[in-house]
Amino acid sequence: MTLEINNEFGSIDISNDVIAIIAGGAAVECYGIIGMASKHQVRDNIADILRRDNYSKGVIVTQSDGTLDVDMYIIVAYGTKISEIASNVQSVVKYTLEKTLNLKINSVNIYIQGVRVIKLDEEE
Repeated sequence: MTLEINNEFGSIDISNDVIAIIAGGAAVECYGIIGMASKHQVRDNIADILRRDNYSKGVIVTQSDGTLDVDMYIIVAYGTKISEIASNVQSVVKYTLEKTLNLKINSVNIYIQGVRVIKLDEEE
């Protein structure tokens, strides 16, 4: 599906994959997020963290009555408060999509697909 925006200059069609990439990019910039995970755990191998060009595999965008619903599948860092991370991602993604696309976001649902330990490089 695509999102169609009409204005006095014409119409703009935005693919759901583009919306997913914008949402995924906003999410991975948040503190405590290791990366995006695939929504198809078994088929796509859950151990993999998605790269920027594959964020659409970890985000589901649905449209209804001019509003968007976004489902995001993420991997968080070990030792962080998961509820705070999820709340932060929800607000950042909602703000980014509303300002970028000028649309109403109905919901941003977060699904934690895993927890990873971050290995810090030791400096001498």
